[in-house]
Amino acid sequence: MNFDYIVVGGGSGGCVLAARLSEDPSVSVALIEAGPVDKNILIHVPAGLALLAQTHTANWNFSTVPQKGLNGRVGWQPRGKVLGGSSSVNAMIYIRGHRADYDHWAAEGNKGWSYDDVLPYFRRAEHNERLGGEYHGNAGPLNVMDLRSPNKYLQAYIDAGREAGYPINDDFNGAEQEGIGPYQVTHRNGERFSAAKAYLTPNLGRKNLTVFTEAHTTRILFEGKRAAGVEFRRAGRLEQIAANHEVLLAAGALQTPQILMLSGVGPAAELARHGIGVLHDLPGVGRNLHDHVDAVQVVDAPHLKETFGVSLGGIGRVLKAIPEWRNRRSGMLTTNFAEAGGFVKSDPSEAIPDLQLHFVVGKLIDHGRKTVFGHGYSAHVCVLRPQSRGSVTLASADPFAAPLIDPNFFDHPDDMRRLVRGFRQMRALMNQPALAKLGGKELARSADATTDAQIEQFIRTYGDTIYHPVGTCRMGSGAMDVVGADLRVHGLEGIRVVDASMMPRIIGGNTNAPVIMVAEKASDMIKAARVAGAEASPQTVRAFADTDTPAVDPQAA
Repeated sequence: MNFDYIVVGGGSGGCVLAARLSEDPSVSVALIEAGPVDKNILIHVPAGLALLAQTHTANWNFSTVPQKGLNGRVGWQPRGKVLGGSSSVNAMIYIRGHRADYDHWAAEGNKGWSYDDVLPYFRRAEHNERLGGEYHGNAGPLNVMDLRSPNKYLQAYIDAGREAGYPINDDFNGAEQEGIGPYQVTHRNGERFSAAKAYLTPNLGRKNLTVFTEAHTTRILFEGKRAAGVEFRRAGRLEQIAANHEVLLAAGALQTPQILMLSGVGPAAELARHGIGVLHDLPGVGRNLHDHVDAVQVVDAPHLKETFGVSLGGIGRVLKAIPEWRNRRSGMLTTNFAEAGGFVKSDPSEAIPDLQLHFVVGKLIDHGRKTVFGHGYSAHVCVLRPQSRGSVTLASADPFAAPLIDPNFFDHPDDMRRLVRGFRQMRALMNQPALAKLGGKELARSADATTDAQIEQFIRTYGDTIYHPVGTCRMGSGAMDVVGADLRVHGLEGIRVVDASMMPRIIGGNTNAPVIMVAEKASDMIKAARVAGAEASPQTVRAFADTDTPAVDPQAA
């Protein structure tokens, strides 16, 4: 089978690409996803993410190699394995990052990626139910809204933030990011609204769009240095499809570099170590991995029955909430758990916020994978722009073997220094009267950590990712960069990377909305190149973004 474009990965980036490129009925598009169709009810009930974490449903369920910065522990790396990718299993928070993040990309030589360049793509993607103006879109396919039925203790957290001296912010994606406030979420009508539901599902009837699910990509096929197709295994059989124009890798920061290396593209020594023939020696593939490392403070409050927890009363409330959600799409099952948070500075001298906070309406232990009895709440703090860098490498030449994931947490001492300061700030906020009067008690494992050295040891014992790996196919023009500003892989033809792999430096916030933006922008680059019959620079596609044309009617089913 031949297609004009083959998209590898049905996550946030892949769903956008498939929808946008197939808008032209004369263009044929194939989307390859290793996971199943997103039919599981746990995906669509927002609170179902708790059971998704415990059951590993729709999840690659990766682990890191032992982390010296985490006392030798193995960390967890959940990634979505289903249409919608991680947008089908994440906490649904809509955050873009800070203006300075994108200006930094551009300042490194990536023309066309400044904040002013990318804002039109954020706006084009977005259908915000409350916010508008110059920073928000109201006609895009991705629905963004306030929580329909926020937990009663969300306001106590915001009040505590005010008491701690932070500004209150009800729009972290507007003119100013700093402050404490409620998070907006990618929901619609009380349901999760993943990239699949926003972009892909409404367009599955297009005759020029073919979606392969439960199809595991094994390698990219090349003719010389040009990507000519994709090989994948489906139902026990190897299949190959050809690309007339381009192969678009959107498999995520952990698997896009893995697929490149399995295809002979990457560091020559790494490929040779596994007996893989070197098609193109590209040393930066799999390097520059970095992630938001996070620490969690848990508060025990058994009398707060409105928080999530395992008790007779808690189970009863959930059972009563099921018909409310089924009949009215409201109630406690519409929670995303991390209902509020904020962006703060670890020191007043910082120019922009360097820490992010999340407030969770339940006791979160081990990423929610551990059943916790009783009630309470939790607070997260993470370092937004860590300086530590790790890698993704191959465990073997077997395409079904998980990659070796090494975020190299806390390799740079600045990351720990910031997180210790952040933990102190988070604790101070949690001890403000608005929360203190609730009568909760911090669990001993963190409460006993009072000195900087003790807090550091607590973090090394319990800290881990907050699920934002990026950077393994870095955008730039240096020797260790993998793609250019047009997202084409250096030294190859007919192949681009369109996912979090391309981020030269992680953005200051949750990464799902930025990946959707990247794919929106990439789709215009690809369209412009097709129209021109040649490579288009990132600047030439600005006119496409300014149209604010939705891929689908945001109110369509």
